[in-house]
Amino acid sequence: MSQQGAVRPWAVGLANRLHLQTFPLHANQILTTAGIYYGLYSVVSPAVSRWLAPKTYKHLSKSSRANWDARAVGFAQAIFISYHALNVIFTDPTRPNATAHQRLWDYSARVGKVQAYAAGYFLWDLYVTSRYAGQFGPSAAAHAFCGLLITMIGFRPFANYYGVNFILYDLSTPFLNIHWLLDKLHLTGSNLQLYNGIALISTFFSARLVWGSYQTWLLSSDMLEAWRTEAEIVPTWLFLTYLVSNTTLTCLNFYWFGKMIQALRKRFEPPKDGDQPARK
Repeated sequence: MSQQGAVRPWAVGLANRLHLQTFPLHANQILTTAGIYYGLYSVVSPAVSRWLAPKTYKHLSKSSRANWDARAVGFAQAIFISYHALNVIFTDPTRPNATAHQRLWDYSARVGKVQAYAAGYFLWDLYVTSRYAGQFGPSAAAHAFCGLLITMIGFRPFANYYGVNFILYDLSTPFLNIHWLLDKLHLTGSNLQLYNGIALISTFFSARLVWGSYQTWLLSSDMLEAWRTEAEIVPTWLFLTYLVSNTTLTCLNFYWFGKMIQALRKRFEPPKDGDQPARK
């Protein structure tokens, strides 16, 4: 690891204790990413929001402002990380013919960088959702914790191939945050929210439920086979930790999808008297 000298000693020490072999190569990227997102959350989003939506933003409660600013960060993160993940998926020549062993154990600097960007975001996300647990709810903190745990395990290195695939969950995030923002801007039930809702349901269902569940099944199959044939390489705790974390995220996605359907139906179903909701 020739780049270890460029990182702080604690990164090497942590990597040695937790067997995160590639962590020192990306520790600075993780901290830098988390710091940038904290800056977007605490400085950039409040300033831009007061300029673009002064009447709405200034009347939000402290916890609602935290939610607003967190969603602004999530919007930026989703676009940024999805671009880098798609770039790897479509341009890495080693992926199409990768064996099960390679999908679990191979490492490249490009994939490690994407993994670091994701870990930095989840580190920041865990801080915010824990600090404002009453606002975001336990499921948000659980999502952040599982995401951080999985991305950190990836620095063994382990399952980096699938780590990039799971990042495509974020393809639905911009539409989710736009939906929430339209509510706050008093555009609930508008045509804009309807069109965005269609995009949200489509991308969430495709990226998280279909693609995500399929990738979880493929990963579980590769891990189970490796656990059976290479038990000394795949310890039981690693197999169970990754499996439980991914299953938790998958279950949360189905839970959130149901909540989304309920929320959209509430906004766009005609009232009982048959009158159509107003369109803006």
